Amino acid sequence: MIDLYCERTAAGLLNEPLNAASNLGFLFVAALAWHRARQRGLTDLGILAAILAAIGFGSGLFHTFATAWAQWLDVLPILAFQVVFLALYLRRVAGLAAAPVGAAVGVFVLTAIAAAQSPAVLNGSLGYLPALVVLGWLGLDTWRRSGRRSLAAATGLFALALVARSVDNALCAAWPWGTHFLWHLLNALVLHLALGGYAAQRA
Repeated sequence: MIDLYCERTAAGLLNEPLNAASNLGFLFVAALAWHRARQRGLTDLGILAAILAAIGFGSGLFHTFATAWAQWLDVLPILAFQVVFLALYLRRVAGLAAAPVGAAVGVFVLTAIAAAQSPAVLNGSLGYLPALVVLGWLGLDTWRRSGRRSLAAATGLFALALVARSVDNALCAAWPWGTHFLWHLLNALVLHLALGGYAAQRA
């Protein structure tokens, strides 16, 4: 059993009910994005929606089974979404050539992996700081291009979500349910804004 969060106090499939159920937010946002992708004929948005659904299922499985194989199903879709979103934005919105896109994605992946090597720092949230920086940069780029602020708003929400993730174990004594479920719900809003902003730029 992998016990990383305040809500889990023992083995069992239903020992993290809030952490598991809050993943429904990802599935709801994925369904909205899939519908928008079909309406607008945006295959790339459909790909992102499918990966987002995988995040919801993978995280739900991890917070249910709390095993190593389930943890991989949680981690890999998250990394895949970040990589694909960055690559698609740089290619389809910023209009960069394949070589600089590949270089930027490579630097991001290496930075994220390096940051994730310190799981004790910020309750494991350090690995998401590169994503926060990149999202902030994309938010500024979108604002400059079109005046749209959805990605900038997503950056602020993501920072708040990271706070919820970071303080989870520190609040166990005062709040036994923890705050990790807020990380899920806030991130669902983050991704809704991010996908909406991306779709608007593509349109």
